[in-house]
Amino acid sequence: MTHSTSSSPVFSRRHRWKVLAAGVAANAAFSVAFSGIPMTAVLMRTGYQLDNAALGLVLGLMGLGIAVSELPWGLLTDRWGDRPVLLAGLGSTAIALVAMALWAAPGNGHIPGLGVLGAGLLLVGLLGGSVNGASGRAVMTWFDASERGLAMSIRQTAVPLGGGIGALVLPFVALHFGFAALYGLLALLCALSAAMSWAWVHEPPITPHPKTTEAAAPKTGPLRDVRVWRIVAGIGILCAPQFAVLSFGTVFLHDFGHVGLGTITAAMVFVQIGAMAMRVWSGRWTDRRRNRPAYLRACSALSVVLFAGLAALVMAAGTEAPSPALRGALIALLAVSGVCVSAWHGVAYTELATLAGAARAGTALGMANTSVFLVCFVTPFSIPHLLALQGWPVVWLAASACALVAVPLLVPRKAGPRPGACTADLAQKVAKTALSRST
Repeated sequence: MTHSTSSSPVFSRRHRWKVLAAGVAANAAFSVAFSGIPMTAVLMRTGYQLDNAALGLVLGLMGLGIAVSELPWGLLTDRWGDRPVLLAGLGSTAIALVAMALWAAPGNGHIPGLGVLGAGLLLVGLLGGSVNGASGRAVMTWFDASERGLAMSIRQTAVPLGGGIGALVLPFVALHFGFAALYGLLALLCALSAAMSWAWVHEPPITPHPKTTEAAAPKTGPLRDVRVWRIVAGIGILCAPQFAVLSFGTVFLHDFGHVGLGTITAAMVFVQIGAMAMRVWSGRWTDRRRNRPAYLRACSALSVVLFAGLAALVMAAGTEAPSPALRGALIALLAVSGVCVSAWHGVAYTELATLAGAARAGTALGMANTSVFLVCFVTPFSIPHLLALQGWPVVWLAASACALVAVPLLVPRKAGPRPGACTADLAQKVAKTALSRST
């Protein structure tokens, strides 16, 4: 059970937008770290003197830390509430990043060992995994069913927003000021977002949506619901091609496409901005049309085609340096593929949280993020081995195959109302009729 809010000040319904803003800030601050640090992969490889295999390992360790901690953080969120989990997680993450700035940054002739760097990134992931489930539960408790898709999608824009900031800023900071300054900047962002959570994130004083809505929630917990596990698996698998772009897209454009750092940065910023715009649009569009499964199916299918097309383009280029026209096509197709495979998150998370019920959204979102960040670990760890096996074509074909596998998992086998939905709709109609008669 969550902590009582009887002693908390009474907030108006408009306060929900401040709660959402604080959730976006928390997710964005941490996303600058876990999505932005891979944008410095080329510089990290040089600064820490790593080969591709070691680079993939350290980039994946932060995702492994998030994966291990997501479900425990989600369970704690459902028990303690959003506010204490966000404050504890963001504060401790800031401290861990300060420690990395002091002891895990190369400089003055000193290069930290692989173990120090890996342990630091793993710890940041373990602590930062708190923000995802806590901010998602806040959305579910403050927003009603007619706004949840939009609100959750806005919250999910924090991931590409942070990634875009990271892609734009972190390579510049690492190149000109070093990795100590980079980790210090990330610590400052986490501390500032913790301050926003302190000021704005509270449990709603009353349930902001009718009690009848809870009739749609299953009696069993998310951990025992097969439908929840199907969506959780689908979300995780469809993240594999996304993480392939985010973790090794810069290396692909640099090593295979012979693209300069400025153009690489622009392409990655485009991916993140495009993902933000698509997440907001898709959340609002699916709220109005009530067609989340169809939208998820379309995103998955289009991702299959785009990544297969990218593999075909790489095979057409062969082993020679690509021509300017082919180089432009590679950049464009990689960017469009990255946007498409990042556009569906808010819709999928809304579908998952609605299925689990608002009171158990923290656990369900923790399950999903565990799946996501296990894939975040496995993907950059696997890519160097795929490269050694058959080169970039097999990397992008594997991404296409993952999107194909995700389609039947994200889309229900049989379309139809959720259990209890008819009862909830009937109850709402009765309530509206009684209200109209009373007025």
